[in-house]
Amino acid sequence: MINVYEAQAANKRKSAVIIALFILFVTVSVYFISQAMGVYFGYEPGGLGVAGLAFIISGLITFVSYYASDKIVLSISGARPADRKKDFNFYTVTENLSIAAGLPKPKLYVIEDSAPNAFATGRDPEHAVVCVTSGLLQKLNRTELEGVIAHELSHIKNFDTRLMSIVAVLVGMVALLADIFLRTSFRGGRSGRRESEAAAIFLVLGLVFAILSPIIARLIQLAVSRRREFFADSSSVAMTRQPSGLISALKKIAADHEPLEAANKATAHLYIVNPFKSDTGGVSPEQRRRVDWFANLFNTHPPLSERIAALTKMV
Repeated sequence: MINVYEAQAANKRKSAVIIALFILFVTVSVYFISQAMGVYFGYEPGGLGVAGLAFIISGLITFVSYYASDKIVLSISGARPADRKKDFNFYTVTENLSIAAGLPKPKLYVIEDSAPNAFATGRDPEHAVVCVTSGLLQKLNRTELEGVIAHELSHIKNFDTRLMSIVAVLVGMVALLADIFLRTSFRGGRSGRRESEAAAIFLVLGLVFAILSPIIARLIQLAVSRRREFFADSSSVAMTRQPSGLISALKKIAADHEPLEAANKATAHLYIVNPFKSDTGGVSPEQRRRVDWFANLFNTHPPLSERIAALTKMV
């Protein structure tokens, strides 16, 4: 058994390590791709060239989505504003937990869908939104609802939306830079001037990084997302002082096999659990275990069994 503060500290350390590795990888990738692009256009290695342009384009795209994320997601999801009388538990639980966490009460919305799920969005605590499905409000008791809402408030308090926006800028920059280099190099037309040994090495390394870096950067981005889910779980326990509520809520959500119709690939990463329920019919448990490790690399959420196991250690 570990206490909640030990769990939070461990999650912070792991998140910091992943983010540090991610920044290092992006820096190395951008350097080699930029150098290779310079060599391709006939310049001696040196400088970052088009990397600045890729950073600006990726940053502008993410900046717009960052400031309009709540409006975009709520519009896509067809959510309605929560009503204090109609959604009394949701409204009062959020009010109480916001006071306990020292946060302004976020705007509350409800998606009319029987699949239980929830998400938080918004660029900072002053512009935050917590949205739940009607199925979640119907199927969870108040203690379980407290665990879920505390999880979402933890994302707000930990500035996870801001962090993931920064990560998205870096991933977008790498992907855009790699795409420009690969499209340009495959078209041909470069000068036939003889290259130095250093230039040739940069060209080869740039090509390798251009092919692999967008995939690796995306995998690290997903690893950051999964680690932030663990951190939000432990922060939820710190807020409510009882892991049993969130454990019970996650078990109920896991047992519900109804997919969330309002979700799509663009919004799936926001929800407390993956809103797309997979059909494993015809697949044996042994076959499932063989591919789970690989499939989990491409998931925005850790497996529910791992999250519940981590929470159970705090009981």
